[in-house]
Amino acid sequence: MVLKLLIAGAVAAAARRSSDTPFAQQRVTTVFKRAHDLKMRDAPIEPSWIIDGSPVARAADHVRSADDSSFSAQWDCTAGTFRWYFHWDETVVILEGEVHITAEDGSSYTLRTGDMGYFAARTWATWHIDDYVRKAAFIRRPFPSPIAALYRLKNAFRQNKTF
Repeated sequence: MVLKLLIAGAVAAAARRSSDTPFAQQRVTTVFKRAHDLKMRDAPIEPSWIIDGSPVARAADHVRSADDSSFSAQWDCTAGTFRWYFHWDETVVILEGEVHITAEDGSSYTLRTGDMGYFAARTWATWHIDDYVRKAAFIRRPFPSPIAALYRLKNAFRQNKTF
């Protein structure tokens, strides 16, 4: 475990020091787009996830981080019920409509226009849409365990917390 942490720390330090590479020079610092101007494309829901109805989903990319670890997008869907698997951490803001969500633990929520929700990576949630929903999504790839442990350690030292 200690060896994994040392390797992960070395990789992170090397990545930070390589800021003069062409990859870093292409870094985008600001992106402004109107939500209604994003070009929506078909984004079919995995058929085996659909529980009821014939929901039709579309998505549009907004921006991706230079290291591909996070991105933002817009997504919409018509009426239906389906289970959704969140591969990555996702924070959503409902832009239009509403969705009834049942989490893995059985808790239920209704997100309406202006509401926000968070879904942890590697979890399922059941979505029921009565009519239509449109959301903005902010999606982040979780760090591998050794790197996440290093970040927690760094933050603990920074905040002078005890373990």
